[in-house]
Amino acid sequence: MPSDLLRPSDTDAYRQALRLLRTRSGLPIAFGGRVLDGVLTLSEFLGVRTSGLRGLAVVPGAGLGGRVVAGARPAAVADYGSARSITHDYDIPVLGEGITSVMAAPVIVSGVVRGVLYGAVRASTPLGDRAGDAFADVTRRLAGELAVRDEVDRRLRLQAAASAAAGPATPPSVTEELRDLHAELRRIAQALDDPALRARVQEASLRLADLAAPSAACEPVPVTPLTPRELDVLSQVALGCTNPEAAARLSLRAETVKAYLRSAMRKLDARTRHEAVVSARRRGLLP
Repeated sequence: MPSDLLRPSDTDAYRQALRLLRTRSGLPIAFGGRVLDGVLTLSEFLGVRTSGLRGLAVVPGAGLGGRVVAGARPAAVADYGSARSITHDYDIPVLGEGITSVMAAPVIVSGVVRGVLYGAVRASTPLGDRAGDAFADVTRRLAGELAVRDEVDRRLRLQAAASAAAGPATPPSVTEELRDLHAELRRIAQALDDPALRARVQEASLRLADLAAPSAACEPVPVTPLTPRELDVLSQVALGCTNPEAAARLSLRAETVKAYLRSAMRKLDARTRHEAVVSARRRGLLP
């Protein structure tokens, strides 16, 4: 599928989220996994000592994680072994790890629980506001990244389906769809508060642009001489937008768009906006 060229493994996203969660919360143990067909499978771990939890399938309503999947909201227990608010289907692997206090929170994308993140300690102690705030922030960031990846996949599937249905005689429409999606990704990136997630979306936009090149399957992501904002502006110009139209789309002033465009033209050694777009496409920076 075309999306395979753009979407990295979601496993990497979960691992990154768990590292951030452990740093932000101060909890020594962090683990989690994805929900597929309603079942949570624990696959990623930090700070564990045993293998008892690895690959554990948690069904909705069972244990702490199953409660989180079923209710689509965070939950915590201060003493897992004696907690009355959860079932005890998974006591053997949980208590075998020495876990006592544990918190879990869902990763919700478009109203659907896509995963669960846990944080835990090997002591009976309430997990305070620091942990709660960390869970809220990290699950929101992870959900945002998954949502962006989903949208890229969706648009590329539509583009692939349209291309297959229309046959080989319609490459211009496919190219226009790639250009529109590229520009939309640039807009999405600028709306993200998380710098790391914003950088990943911007990198995905460059990889998308590279798909339009004949050698896209074997060439690395191009190195751009342009700043992200210069490329944002140029992506709108490539769609035929005027400076005021580009400004409205990017929430900038028209004068600011003009300044970014002038800088991009200088870096690309272009005398006109059209030459700048052509030069950027030749470098693989625009589809």
